[in-house]
Amino acid sequence: MSPDRFLAELASSLNHLGTLARQPRDTLASAVPACPGWSLEQLFGHLGSIERWAAAVARTGTFAQEPAPPSEGAAAWFLAGTAPFLETMKGLDPEKECWNFGPRPRTARFWLRRQAHEHAIHLVDACQALGLEIPALADDFMLDGVDEVLAMFTPRQLRLDRMPHPDKAVTFRVPGAAIWTLGPGPAVASISAPLPIMYLGLWGRSNLADSALIEGDAAAALRVLRGPLTP
Repeated sequence: MSPDRFLAELASSLNHLGTLARQPRDTLASAVPACPGWSLEQLFGHLGSIERWAAAVARTGTFAQEPAPPSEGAAAWFLAGTAPFLETMKGLDPEKECWNFGPRPRTARFWLRRQAHEHAIHLVDACQALGLEIPALADDFMLDGVDEVLAMFTPRQLRLDRMPHPDKAVTFRVPGAAIWTLGPGPAVASISAPLPIMYLGLWGRSNLADSALIEGDAAAALRVLRGPLTP
């Protein structure tokens, strides 16, 4: 996907999140189902921290420490930072060398992609917390998000020993779109799901063990799905 497409998706998510952050205090205390222990207010505090961290890294090209959110007023803090964060993202040279935790070459393009998906997934969280319909996401964007998980995050999880290394290969399939393989040798199982289910499932926002079509060695497939595939 192009940098402009990532920026458009990020701006759309920020617009929705900005509306949801302007809720009464008792509403901001709502629990976030996909993030146990978090309230909606804490979710916005997390986003405010991530935005300030990513913007600092993108501006300097070097590692920065993530700031902690305030103990009170985290949603307002998030709202205060969204405009400068988006302006920083819009001003990036995508090909500029920049620290990140993805594979080489390490450029600022990584942060456009990462922040677009970070905000899309947390928009899903905020909608689930409030019982609202999730805004539609474009197919090309969700397909890119599946690739980000299976080609970047999961290999990183394996490299950092955050999940067991698969002893048999398992494929992930989005029918009519693409196939990814995890593990050595010929595939012994496949996990197939429509694009929206796969995108949300890889981030634990739906249960792929229940909703995906698993064929072949189901035990091998379920071991991979337990991951954790993402941080």
